[in-house]
Amino acid sequence: MFDWDEKPELNITPLVDVMLVLLAILMVISPNIVYEELIRLPKGSAQKEIKKKESIEIALSQDGKITINGEKFKTDGFSDQFINFANNFPSDSVVRIRADNGLNYGDVMYVLGAVKSAGFQNVSLATQQ
Repeated sequence: MFDWDEKPELNITPLVDVMLVLLAILMVISPNIVYEELIRLPKGSAQKEIKKKESIEIALSQDGKITINGEKFKTDGFSDQFINFANNFPSDSVVRIRADNGLNYGDVMYVLGAVKSAGFQNVSLATQQ
């Protein structure tokens, strides 16, 4: 007769052996697997060249002289003179204003106002460190 109290035991040793062999094969092969993804890059415009933006350097001295890119201008009527000078530059040019430490705030704001009225948006005040 059958002994119903005996429980069957599973022999998992061959299963573990097979899994270890598969794991070893996978570990040897996986560093050699190279994933390649084909992508299509957008085409750029070959005709358009990037140009450096022109800049205007304005220097204000203590004695009231204004120098723009090496040219000297008078303080009287500077707004009109600067508008005539600025016609040679595009409106997206960078304008840097350097002023002497002892100048009056109003003098710097006068030059800044002339630059803004000429239509320039990229204006910066240079400092010395």
